[in-house]
Amino acid sequence: MRARTKIVAGNWKMNKTVAEAASLVEKLQKQLASFSGCEVVLCPPFTALASVAKLLKSTPQIRLGAQNLHPAPKGAFTGEISASMLREVGCQFVIVGHSERRRYFGETDAFLREKLLAAVSAGLHPIFCVGEDLPDREAGRWPDHLRSQLQGVLHALPLPVLSEIVLAYEPVWAIGTGRNATPEQAQEAHALLRQELERLHGQSIASRLTLQYGGSVTPQNARELLAQPDVDGLLVGGASLEAESFTSILLSVE
Repeated sequence: MRARTKIVAGNWKMNKTVAEAASLVEKLQKQLASFSGCEVVLCPPFTALASVAKLLKSTPQIRLGAQNLHPAPKGAFTGEISASMLREVGCQFVIVGHSERRRYFGETDAFLREKLLAAVSAGLHPIFCVGEDLPDREAGRWPDHLRSQLQGVLHALPLPVLSEIVLAYEPVWAIGTGRNATPEQAQEAHALLRQELERLHGQSIASRLTLQYGGSVTPQNARELLAQPDVDGLLVGGASLEAESFTSILLSVE
C-alpha cells in the first residue's frame, strides 16, 4: 500500500514537442537539484515519454507519468497505448478519468474501472480524477456528484488496487478557466471525498490515500491550497508548462 505522501504532478496535456519537453525537464532538473519536499511527477504527451524518461534517470526525485492508457493489454485499438507499454518506457504514474477524457471521449465509469485495474496490474499508480461541473456546483449538487463518481468507479475494486490510487479532485469549472476553488472549497470537497472513501472502503484506505487538488493552480494560490489538512498535493495544468512557475509551486510544499 502506498503511504499518504505529498505529490505534485504536472499534466502537460497536448503541449510540448520532444525538444521542448527536453528543454523544460533540463530546466527543472537544475532548479530542483536539491528539492525533497514531495514526490514530483511529470506527465508529458506520449511522443515525449521516452526522451523524458531518459533524462529523468539522473533525477530520481522526479517521476514519469502518462496522461492516458487503454485497458486492453494489446490489440486492434488504433491510436491507443497499453499499461505495459507505459511501464516499459519508464512511467510510474498514469492519469485516469480526467474530465477532458470524460467530456471529449465519452469515457464511462465502467471503462475507467477497467483502466484502473489495468494500470495497477502493470505496476502503475493511477491518478484518478473526479470533479463537478459549474451547474452542479452552483446548485449545491456537488456532494452527490462526487459521491456518484466514487461509487461508480471505486465501489468494488479490490484493496490492492485501491491502495495504489492517488485521488485528484478537479472541479471542472476551474480547469483552464482561470477560476479556482478557494482553499476552503477545496478542503470541503477533499474532506467529503475522504469521508466517502471511509464509508465505501474503511478508515485505513481513507486515511492513507493521497488527495490532490487540481484546477487553475498557480504559484499564487498553491501554498494556501496545500495548507488545508486534506489537500495532500496538486495536479497542475498550465502552470506546469514553464519551469519557473512549476518550481515556484513545488517550493510551496512544506
